[in-house]
Amino acid sequence: MITDAADEDLMVLYQRGEVRAFELLLTRHRKPVYNFILRFVGDKETAEDLLQEAFMRVIKGAEAYKRQAKFTTWLYTIARNLCVDQTRRRKHRKHASLDAPMDTSEDSGTLMDVIPSTEMASDRKSVNKQLHATMQRAIEALSEEQREVFLMREFLDMPFKQIADVVGVPENTVKSRMRYALEKLRLDLDEYRDVAKAAP
Repeated sequence: MITDAADEDLMVLYQRGEVRAFELLLTRHRKPVYNFILRFVGDKETAEDLLQEAFMRVIKGAEAYKRQAKFTTWLYTIARNLCVDQTRRRKHRKHASLDAPMDTSEDSGTLMDVIPSTEMASDRKSVNKQLHATMQRAIEALSEEQREVFLMREFLDMPFKQIADVVGVPENTVKSRMRYALEKLRLDLDEYRDVAKAAP
């Protein structure tokens, strides 16, 4: 059954002219790829444009795709390269906040909304708001190399080997970048640890 087919098999079917196969790939990967791009570039409108461009490149590059390549590695390599190009073009501009809504529905959470706010004491809300803002700034302050590895590992749960394939560096380099990213984030967020514990 085509709906149960692996990504790689769907790409092969699409190469043979099966449009439904591409529609399934788009359905499966649209949201995670969009969220990855949004976290990387920090701007909703830009993320939507880059998402469209990423899937356009999948369409244009379909003939060149080889079955032995993992589809998600190929897809995220395309998305990552688009993000890198975009951030380099925007270096002189200030990044938009990472707490932009993930989608247009009113009840959607924000990217950094990791703590539920229902029935939360006002002091606690204040601490969480500060923590979210600090975390956004901390992630934005990471180097490009550290930020992309952190996002792929923490938000996409990618194995280091696959991240290495996407980024195009040895696996040990990826692990090193992740270690530095976590250390920098820990230092940046350390001042809020005791405050958060003390809040009711």
